[in-house]
Amino acid sequence: MDLKNIQAAILLGPTFEDREVTYPYYRLKEDYVNVKLLGIGENTYTGKYGLPLAVDGQCVDYVNTKFDLVIIPGGFAPDKIRASKEALEIVRKANTNKAIIASICHGAWVLVSANIISAKTLTCYENIKDDCINAGAKWIDKEVVVDGNLVTSRKPDDLPAFCREIIKLLKSNLVKV
Repeated sequence: MDLKNIQAAILLGPTFEDREVTYPYYRLKEDYVNVKLLGIGENTYTGKYGLPLAVDGQCVDYVNTKFDLVIIPGGFAPDKIRASKEALEIVRKANTNKAIIASICHGAWVLVSANIISAKTLTCYENIKDDCINAGAKWIDKEVVVDGNLVTSRKPDDLPAFCREIIKLLKSNLVKV
């Protein structure tokens, strides 16, 4: 079952974690997902390890787009992404629409700022677990945690499990339709 009608967004900002963008991007492309890289103002961003990526558009231009999946990678980018009201609005609308929201590493900072994790169980990079707990989430130390429409992971080593759960949820959502 391919996912050719699925609309996905990956949020980008300066010094994103290179692997946490490219691994999900190409894994989703394998299943024909329509993936957009969305920025918060710049046309190109450079990852922590030097990978430059051009965005397909800006969050401000996609606020009213209905996404089936929104991915928030880690690195230092989430600290800038969470300051973008349009990026937060995309995440909030996705949550309201029960779209899959997938966050890895420091991406959970965006979830905190979007105010969507109260009473949710999740994981993230250990250094920001207190931020998530203070926002009302239950934090556990596992490679991937799925709570309803939320998929979270801790670090790049967790990417295989992270992507496997995203794809599994996307395919199970297709069966329900």
